[in-house]
Amino acid sequence: MQQVTNYFKFLAHQLTGWHTASYWLFGFSLGAQVMTLVSNPFSWVSLVTFVGTTLGVLCILAINQAKSVNGLLGILSALCFIYVGFAAKNYLSIGEQLVYMLTLDLPVLMSPSWNQNMVSKIRSFTWQTTFIAILATLLTYGLSGFLIGTFTNDPRPWIDAISFSISACAGVICFLRFKQQYLWWVASGLAQMVLWAVSFRQGDATLAMFVNSSVYLINDFLAFTISPWYNKKNQVTQAKLETAYFAEHKALHNN
Repeated sequence: MQQVTNYFKFLAHQLTGWHTASYWLFGFSLGAQVMTLVSNPFSWVSLVTFVGTTLGVLCILAINQAKSVNGLLGILSALCFIYVGFAAKNYLSIGEQLVYMLTLDLPVLMSPSWNQNMVSKIRSFTWQTTFIAILATLLTYGLSGFLIGTFTNDPRPWIDAISFSISACAGVICFLRFKQQYLWWVASGLAQMVLWAVSFRQGDATLAMFVNSSVYLINDFLAFTISPWYNKKNQVTQAKLETAYFAEHKALHNN
């Protein structure tokens, strides 16, 4: 019972100490999603989309702030988005969420080391890793677009494939703790906005997914200025806070 209590205390701690801009962005996103929900006819898809987008925004804000609470938030939002993707016949968006779970969420939940001093593990691309990342994205795009267009009734296979390939590779880059993930996340946000805008116009999705993608894109641009992934001052500050927290937690556990 004490372990469960400590875990929820840890989760609560992970939601504190964020940059003010992140809290404002979450408030804006929540307000926009509530307006979208109540201004359209109710359906289970719209409700699940609302829950998923709310948790999803918290998840990407947590990643922006290098907070490992993204693991739990990501799993819950991914389950919602899998349902929404299936309903919209955007099948590669389901694969995208599975990749996120494998690269961004489960490692955080299953490995204690992921929850400690995250900012100290941030690294940067070399020319070699840049080439590999770009090549992997292009190959994933070609292969996924061909397969999903050949074997499913996905009405937008190549648009779906663009979003999937960039987003999946971004998840892997984040898993490897490269800060250049945000170049991929920006491209991913743009691709997802196109995917869900087209899906909405064709009557296969709610407008909430487009709104959600736009919030993701804003968050990605914020990362280049306020996130510990790029901002050295915030990186040092967060490292000190995390070190102090885990030292205090260890001392209480030993006592």
